[in-house]
Order: sequence, then C-alpha cells, then structure tokens
Amino acid sequence: MDLLLKEKFLELWEKHFGLAELPMVFYYSKKINNATHVKPAIGRSCIICELTKVRNGVSLAYNADAIACGGAKRYLGFADTIRPNFEYFLSYGIPGKMEGERYIKTPELVLELQKNQLSINEAKGNYIIFKRWDMLDESDVPAVVIFFAKPDVLSGLFTLANFDQSEPNTTFAPFGAGCSSIVHYPYLEKETQRPRAVIGMFDPSARPCVPKDTLSFAIPMIKFAKMIEYMDESFLITNTWKTVRKRINS
Repeated sequence: MDLLLKEKFLELWEKHFGLAELPMVFYYSKKINNATHVKPAIGRSCIICELTKVRNGVSLAYNADAIACGGAKRYLGFADTIRPNFEYFLSYGIPGKMEGERYIKTPELVLELQKNQLSINEAKGNYIIFKRWDMLDESDVPAVVIFFAKPDVLSGLFTLANFDQSEPNTTFAPFGAGCSSIVHYPYLEKETQRPRAVIGMFDPSARPCVPKDTLSFAIPMIKFAKMIEYMDESFLITNTWKTVRKRINS
C-alpha cells in the first residue's frame, strides 16, 4: 500500500466527510499480513455480521475453512459450486423439506438468473484479508474499497464516482447476496476497461447485520485511487456540500 495515498485519503476524508465512518478494503493474499486468522465457523453465520469487527478496527483473514455460509464461500472465491436445490431455496422452497427465501418467484427464474450471472472470481491466494483503511500498512495491496454508508455519505461517494465520466451509469446495484455486492461484483469490475462502483446491502438476509440507515458502496481500488486525487477539485469544496457535511457531523 502506498502510505502517502493512505494518509492523503485520511486527511481528505476528515476534511470533506467529517465524522463519517472510514471504509475497509479487501484483497487476496498467501499471508495474513497482521490480520487475525478467523477460526472455522461453527453453525450458521453471515460474513456481513462478522465484518462489524473490521468496521471497528479489527483486521480479519479468512481461508475457505473459516467461511460457513456456502454462498459466501462461493462469492468470496473459495468455491465454484452451490448447494443442491438452490433454485428452490432462493424461491418458494420444497414443501416439508426446505423453506424457501422467496427472493425470486420461481425455481425456473433462479436458473435463468444463474445463467446470466458473471463468472465467479477465484481466490488468488490462501486468504481473503479485510482491513479498515487506517489499519493498512506497506504489505497490504487493496483490491476493493468498501464503505458502509448513510444516505448523505452515499450521495457524496456516488457523485464523486461520476466526476470524471460522461457516462451516467458509473455505479450499479446488481441483485445478489450482501457479500456479492461488496466482494464478487466489485472485484470483477476491477478487470474491466471502465470499472464501476457497486451499491449494495439490499439483501434482506444481510440487513440485520448493518444499521437500518446503511447501505454499502464498493469501489475497485484502481478507480478509488483516482477519486482521491480529484476530491479537492470536485463538488466537495462547494457550499452545497458544506451544508451536507454539517448534517453528516450532526
């Protein structure tokens, strides 16, 4: 990690967003890089709930064994298969055998959705590391920056992401699990010609793990580094934003 860039963002974030929560990053690594090695989960768990620790400053390193949720294991790049009868699980279930989440009307629509989904990213290393921005050091190589943001902060990030673009759709909100919106989709975006940001955390199953007024905004690091560079020439220096910043700090 470029420590000068790290410090520059910290200064600019406080200047323009005040008391708003710092983002976290993730990347793949063969070493845990001063993070806590997460122990294998017992029973049902949700990685979005576990990332609350990272939001509070505890760096976490996951390998495949530490992820209990099959969906998370797939979206984080440690598996390329899904549970049997997933099309029923995501729709109306199987009477007497499986309760469905009812997120998609029919199993047939689920199968069609799976055909249209992008390929799953493969974990590039033994671990996926999550760290809050201020905990980064020289050994870290962020792939994606993840904000958990309230609407006013989200508006600033959304607008900043479009600052150097003539195309209005520089951010998108794909249907999927909470972990897919902060890991899978933004990670795939970093390989595209015009990386987009991803708004997420609309998954009702993940909502209990975040505050009621919070969504996620995930940005490939290659795009985020550019956003940092033009913060001080953007709308963030206007009186319009000063009004919003006051509310962020209230």
